[in-house]
Amino acid sequence: MPLIPYADIAALPEKAKEAYDRLPRKLNIFRMWANAPEMFTSGMRFGGNILGRQKLRADLRELIILLVARLERGEYEWVQHVPIAEHAGCRKDQIAALEAVRIGGEEFSAKEKAMLKLSQEVIRDVRAAEATVVEAKKHFSPQEIVEIIITCGFYMTMARLTETTRVDIDGPGGAAVLDGIAKR
Repeated sequence: MPLIPYADIAALPEKAKEAYDRLPRKLNIFRMWANAPEMFTSGMRFGGNILGRQKLRADLRELIILLVARLERGEYEWVQHVPIAEHAGCRKDQIAALEAVRIGGEEFSAKEKAMLKLSQEVIRDVRAAEATVVEAKKHFSPQEIVEIIITCGFYMTMARLTETTRVDIDGPGGAAVLDGIAKR
């Protein structure tokens, strides 16, 4: 049971109501987020850019999201993004490694390890070590590195929203939710 009520969708400002109505699946995270209608409307566009308009490959993005979910104890994001990660091409052994917060194993390529180490330091320490950034630069463009950092921050925010307000966990929405948000 959430600690604050879900937004009254019928009472939302028109832009926020339209954004909500366009969602392919009306997940509880969106109902909670809509309590801040202006942030919801712009945040949905921002989230859509993360999910569908980055240079960073979808499978790499999902590894980051799952790592954030694990480190931030974001159960809602974990439940939602495991099937999305599988759809994006992440393997079950990679997902299991992230569930155990193991980022240095043979499940991951050198590129994935560099990305996950950068992500872990951004999440835990705010400021990644210079050596970690230098290693990431061997595998990723400046654009991709910034996308990695921003993806960490966005999903850290979503974990804080769902965990602090105690959003009821929906069954996984899967690729349909992803496709609907990314097309915004």
